[in-house]
Amino acid sequence: MTKLLTLEEVAAYLDRPKSWVYGNWRRVEIPFRRIGNQLRCRPADLERWLDRQSM
Repeated sequence: MTKLLTLEEVAAYLDRPKSWVYGNWRRVEIPFRRIGNQLRCRPADLERWLDRQSM
């Protein structure tokens, strides 16, 4: 089972402020899922998203 990344972990991974990630995740289509009232992201989904950004 893979650990889901938190918003803070995604922000650190992307080297962006947490406020930028939260404010733009829908617009730039970061593959978050809502778990209750929190955003979580699968590491593999984030990697695929990053790969698509450089195309």
